[in-house]
Amino acid sequence: MQSYEERLTAPRSWWVIAALIGVACALMLLPLGTLPMLGGLIGGAALAAVGVSGYGSARIRVVGGALIAGDAKIPATALGEAQVLDADAALAWRTHKADARAFMLLRGYIRTAVRVEITDPQDPTPYAYLSTREPERLVAALAAVRG
Repeated sequence: MQSYEERLTAPRSWWVIAALIGVACALMLLPLGTLPMLGGLIGGAALAAVGVSGYGSARIRVVGGALIAGDAKIPATALGEAQVLDADAALAWRTHKADARAFMLLRGYIRTAVRVEITDPQDPTPYAYLSTREPERLVAALAAVRG
């Protein structure tokens, strides 16, 4: 059985922006003195870094006969066909083709995705849209777990 794991980490440019937020906070507090300025630098950068880290901590895993994507755990028996989405198809499925009932683990900085049908009759979710940097590997892992 093939397993799969991916963390949807934020791009490096977001970390630069987090540092710049710290600099902006420091500049806002500069008129109050050196100590408040340092507090603004450290506090602003730390809060921005927590936000970037939290947003980039989402994971997709295929283990133990299930797809685990973010907070969702979908057993292999409820998974249908998985489709690789290139950049254009991924854009279409997250905009005008999107279904409001779908589960979406969407990260705008990742251009490719996988669309997995949900076949459980008890679940109103028609499909799961998963942003992924390695769509072919994810589809292969899903095919292996479905048997």
